[in-house]
Amino acid sequence: MLPYLQNLSDYVEAIRAIRETIIANIVFLGQIPAPTFHEKRRAVKFMDRLLENYVDECTTDGYQNPVGIIRGKKSDLPPIFIVAHLDTTFPGDMDHNYTITETTIHGPGILDNSVGVGVLASLPAIFRHLNLTFDADIILAGVIQSLGKGNLRGMRHLVKTWPTPVRGAICLEGVELGRLSYYSEGMIRCDITCHILEEKGVEYRFKPNAILVLHELIHQIMGLRLPQKPRSRVIIGKIKGGLKHGIIAYDATLGLEIQSDSVRMVKAIFEDINDMVTGISHEFGVRMKLETISSVAASRLRYNHPLVKAAGQVMQALGIDTVGEPSESELSILLSKKIPAVTLGLTRGEHYHQPTSQMEIEPMFKGIAQVIGVLQAIDSGVCDE
Repeated sequence: MLPYLQNLSDYVEAIRAIRETIIANIVFLGQIPAPTFHEKRRAVKFMDRLLENYVDECTTDGYQNPVGIIRGKKSDLPPIFIVAHLDTTFPGDMDHNYTITETTIHGPGILDNSVGVGVLASLPAIFRHLNLTFDADIILAGVIQSLGKGNLRGMRHLVKTWPTPVRGAICLEGVELGRLSYYSEGMIRCDITCHILEEKGVEYRFKPNAILVLHELIHQIMGLRLPQKPRSRVIIGKIKGGLKHGIIAYDATLGLEIQSDSVRMVKAIFEDINDMVTGISHEFGVRMKLETISSVAASRLRYNHPLVKAAGQVMQALGIDTVGEPSESELSILLSKKIPAVTLGLTRGEHYHQPTSQMEIEPMFKGIAQVIGVLQAIDSGVCDE
């Protein structure tokens, strides 16, 4: 049996024995609001937790990403990254108090990504409890400005400015246990706004309706002939507009995401939609704007890459059913820089992006054990081949 598979079941029991420490970190950090561009308080407390757990070095990079370093036994080896994004989709004025039961934790942002941040902050204590050491340096990075308009800026800066090669990386996400992401689709995320021009002295009752104008745009997008290969799609994610019943909507916004295995196809679809926006704005006499919120390039590891195979073996040894799916998160930046990396889900949960989201506590112990197994696989050299 491969060395990194030998002790996994023992790890689960040992990790369960310090559940209170892990839960305390998840709740403490998760109850600090951290909307994108406003992660400073959470970043500071994350660093405090790392220092309290005696990492060898704790600092921030030039973009204010908090970073903890656990020194390895061989200084000539490139480091291994473990990464979790600090920001959440919830506003700072929302109540972030969490409810803890024997089996679950409830609260906004718990799955995306407070459990990932809390586990990341707990890893030094977990390693010490399991008496684990590593050959390579382990870099624990809480990255800022990942979601939405943040466009993965924190991760981009961390990788771009890191002074040495990186041996491999693991990205932590709250759910779903069994998730094994090793590729990213090309993506452009857009907001399209429509504004009805007002003219003094003109009756507005029969002016265009911004919501209906966007409906026409949706109708045209749905008429696009998208290829099966490369696999491509346009996801209409949100639409909002108007003030109240009985009044024509003068402003409306449509949010969509273009996804494809091919960067060229993503750009082509984007240009098609941009042409539609221009045409509709002229035809209806309205002001429309297409704004790119974020974008990533398609990148991947092969399914038979040693890291992907090792991660699958770790999950199988723990009795975790593996589900391969793309990730347009920090993973995409690492892969685009030719750094072998995977994204792993830590537990199971419900209501992922809702204020009522909840995580299950018990599956998390296997989730953390899988992270350690994959980390040991990287440290043993599976990414060096």
